[in-house]
Amino acid sequence: MSEAPHGNPIKTPGQLFAAVIAGFAVPIVIIVLLAYYVDNGTRTGAGTDGLTEAAVSQRIAPLAQVDIRDANAPRVYKTGEEVYKAVCFACHAAGTAGAPKFTNAADWAPRIAQGFDTLWHTALTGKGAMPARGGTSPDDYSDYEIGRAVAYMANNAGANFADPPVPAAGAAAGASGAAAASGAAAAGASDAGAAQAAAAMAAMASVPQAAPAPAAQSADASQAGKALYTQVCQACHAAGVLNAPKYGDKEAWAPRLKESMDTVYNYALHGKGAMPPKGGSNASDADVKAAVDYMVSAVK
Repeated sequence: MSEAPHGNPIKTPGQLFAAVIAGFAVPIVIIVLLAYYVDNGTRTGAGTDGLTEAAVSQRIAPLAQVDIRDANAPRVYKTGEEVYKAVCFACHAAGTAGAPKFTNAADWAPRIAQGFDTLWHTALTGKGAMPARGGTSPDDYSDYEIGRAVAYMANNAGANFADPPVPAAGAAAGASGAAAASGAAAAGASDAGAAQAAAAMAAMASVPQAAPAPAAQSADASQAGKALYTQVCQACHAAGVLNAPKYGDKEAWAPRLKESMDTVYNYALHGKGAMPPKGGSNASDADVKAAVDYMVSAVK
């Protein structure tokens, strides 16, 4: 038997030229496609997003930021859900540090039984591991907004609380720290106590906001303290309203005076409980301290 002769597949110069071109072109196309695929894959290495527009803008942003607001514009209050997500979520979502877990009816039942006013007061003043106002300040969230967050969380665990009353337009900003706590205290107080609280709130709301005369213009520090007490502090301290230590009452002042005077000054300057910073006024630090000295001198 004879075998068929093997023929050369390239028989013409044109076929030879095409074979040579294909031998170079096909590998080059494959390499280009592989490089394109690798270059467009997800980059997970450190620093791969360091030159994005957002990253560069964040690095070159100035440390100080100016937030310009219209002081006369009506305030837009945040909802209870917004405050919860911004402040309360960190602990209440998982029940951290004994916080009642969000939507957990068993955790919230004993709290709900205490009533909304008690829960609101607790949120404002703090309890256990929870700091006052969830660690925020009145400049961040008003008492009204904190109350809305309390109602939102409680209602999602079976309560049926209404939002607290909307603050009156034009109310003094310095009195906001005392408004909610006074509402909580007045709820269980007698009519006379409620009237006293309302009178104290009205007095604090009407405190003149013009800066008092400098201490250097006063006859002496004692006179400056007496003047500020008469103008501002006596609204609560004269009758012991809202748990304020009554002027001249040694028993009421005794627990306060167990602490250092620097601590007592700090309470007066920055607020404590239902008392707003500086009693809702914008008196100088020196005059506030003088008013404290004036009240303390009456019980020594």
